[in-house]
Amino acid sequence: MANSILAYVTLAMILFSTGLVGVIVRKNIFIIYMSIELLLNAIILLFVALARYYESMDAQVIALFVIAVAAAEAAVFLSLIVVLYRHKKSLNCESFTILAQKDIK
Repeated sequence: MANSILAYVTLAMILFSTGLVGVIVRKNIFIIYMSIELLLNAIILLFVALARYYESMDAQVIALFVIAVAAAEAAVFLSLIVVLYRHKKSLNCESFTILAQKDIK
């Protein structure tokens, strides 16, 4: 059982690291969003693995709630991406500096 939990924790760490690198390095808003989802899925995997290891259902229930909230968040964020793309015709995050360009007088 200890080898099994170690494999899940290692996989969760690899997924989390990959997602973190994607958020930090990438400039495309859609890729950043997918990296955030990868971070979230790594945490959910860790919750479920630890719940299995400690034979508790609490973390699995929390994981189900996180998945439900992530589904609602995905709908909002993807609609925001569509609006931003229609406005600027680009998904590069450096092109969205609308607030930074306003002069305060």
